[in-house]
Amino acid sequence: MLKKIRRRVKTSITKPFKKKTPPRKPPQAHSSSPSRPPSPAVSPSTPPPQTAEMHRSRPFLFPQAQSTVLPDPSPFFAPQLLSTPLPTNSFFQNFVLKSGDQPEYFHPYLVKSSQSALTLCFPSLFKNPAFIYQIFISDLIISTLDNPNPNANHVISSFTDLSVTLDFPSSSLRFFLVRGSPFLTCNVMRNVALSISTIHAILELSPNSSCTKYTIKLNNNQTWLLYASSPISLSHDINTITSSVFSGVVRIAALPDAGPKFEAVLDRFSSCYPVSVMLFSPSLSLWISVLEDFKGIEEDSYSEIIKALIKDVEALDASAISTSSSYFYAKLIARAARLALIAEEVGYFDVIPAIRKFLKDTIQPWLEGTFGANGFLYDGKWGGIVTKQGAVDSGADFGFGVYNDHHYHLGYFVYGIAVLAKIDAAWGRKYRPQAYALMADYMNLSRRANSNYACLRNFDFWKLHSWAGGLTEFADGRNQESTSEAVNAYYSAALMGLAYGDSHLVSIGSTISAFEIQAAKTWWHVKEEDNLYPEEFTRENRVVGVLWAGKRDSGLWFAPADWRECRLGIQLLPILPISETLFSDVQFVRQLVRWTLPALAREGVGEGWKGFLYALQGIYDKEEALVNIRNLNGYDDGNSLTNLLWWIHSRDDREERCDGGGTFCWYRHYSH
Repeated sequence: MLKKIRRRVKTSITKPFKKKTPPRKPPQAHSSSPSRPPSPAVSPSTPPPQTAEMHRSRPFLFPQAQSTVLPDPSPFFAPQLLSTPLPTNSFFQNFVLKSGDQPEYFHPYLVKSSQSALTLCFPSLFKNPAFIYQIFISDLIISTLDNPNPNANHVISSFTDLSVTLDFPSSSLRFFLVRGSPFLTCNVMRNVALSISTIHAILELSPNSSCTKYTIKLNNNQTWLLYASSPISLSHDINTITSSVFSGVVRIAALPDAGPKFEAVLDRFSSCYPVSVMLFSPSLSLWISVLEDFKGIEEDSYSEIIKALIKDVEALDASAISTSSSYFYAKLIARAARLALIAEEVGYFDVIPAIRKFLKDTIQPWLEGTFGANGFLYDGKWGGIVTKQGAVDSGADFGFGVYNDHHYHLGYFVYGIAVLAKIDAAWGRKYRPQAYALMADYMNLSRRANSNYACLRNFDFWKLHSWAGGLTEFADGRNQESTSEAVNAYYSAALMGLAYGDSHLVSIGSTISAFEIQAAKTWWHVKEEDNLYPEEFTRENRVVGVLWAGKRDSGLWFAPADWRECRLGIQLLPILPISETLFSDVQFVRQLVRWTLPALAREGVGEGWKGFLYALQGIYDKEEALVNIRNLNGYDDGNSLTNLLWWIHSRDDREERCDGGGTFCWYRHYSH
């Protein structure tokens, strides 16, 4: 599969200097090699063939939003893009927010656009025990001389999963920004004189014999290489390089310390450049299963779980819910849904009707628009779902109205819907259009112009994890705090696919869940023996608090770094069967619990946060964890004693067997 993807990328994105840039084509044109027929568009919002009868009408849309807080995309996107859904958690998001002048990280460069100039930075790291971040310095600033309108906005004329084309109309410059490329590529579209300035002193500017390559040496020990598609005359003073009138393509790359070895590689590939990179076709054709082989529980533990289950279900009362927050309300829905699946697992079906009623009473008002205090609306400006409260207050619902945390909130709703659709098939059929609308807001794979939602709103195909920040400008780029809630979102979508018999959704949700888990283990879980991060940061941290595109922070949005129980908990909640895959490294779990335990001595530590720590403790010390959990007098609003007992009693070293996991062993695929 990887070789296949690499071949497709190689044949469809590269372009020699001598060819002119083709006009922008619809995204589908970049999604497969010319020799292959186009793949059929497969999207969570487009049903598989066996269920097509149910979706012949147009997809469901919530009522139109009249948002007073969303930014206007029109100053920064080309007109032909404004009629299509736009990205709200993209690697270039800063370029379309406010003045569009905050940097973004394209690996290996930080790139900033301001006043018709593009600034390139080959960043160094600042590091201490609390955080690591990339230092932005204006290493090279590329613009034109005599620009008639230097304050004009840049314009995004096209974008894909891994690339964006940035145009400066007033200076006739077009930049092809491709993640992972060692080159910055600039198409100079008419005869203009270029200016390349720097905050450093220029020590040397030396051309090759044809004046199509220049070596630039700066006094900060950086060396840059400039390649041109035709001869170009450059001259310099202390910190500015200027050119004669030129049109064509210029490529710039930093030369690492190894010198000649890497320079030969850059020389070799300097004459062919990418204009766009479409890593996947509209169908995500890789399926990684994460829905099987979870641990089960023995019958001798049923009685304790059932006792807690009865008490938790008796306390369910939709009318007593005081919150109207889409996040906290959805957590309560998912909490109750877990109770239903645990009840089925232990064979105690007497509580199912009460849970079904609670789920209907809490979910239906959001799907029907009758909740009153809040609800879902459709925003056609960016293409997605917002809440009533979020449409008029950017801080409401944790910024849901400006596309913050969509996969978190909607993931909880989707989990509850998946369970209710399973235990009440008639209800599931009735509300399937609304259910798919919620899921498609963050799981849509379609890139068609008539799609209602951005393609995989939160997921990043380069990083293979999600971002949560939405339409808010941040100097360090996009960010994500809770990896476990991101996993929950895609896992819940897979469960909803099982409930509706949608194998495409099952495979997509499973695959992205697996990517998200692997990314969490790589970037958020900080093992004592790892050398990924600087030694001083690794010594003081077992988990990253908030991971940014250009920063690693030990603090949380809602808590300081020394509240370690919160830092552990936010990477575990909600506790689900898939949590054992997220925390499958028992050695790391021991390190994490040992690192966190001293924080429990602090006055005011919440019982809910303690529960998450004890849950992880149960992975390697079941008996001690069970004692600790039995002594709790409170739980997180998305958790319950029933769920904690289920988790602890299912922690052992035996492989789950269908004859040892309860009467209804199908749950290993669905309820887990």
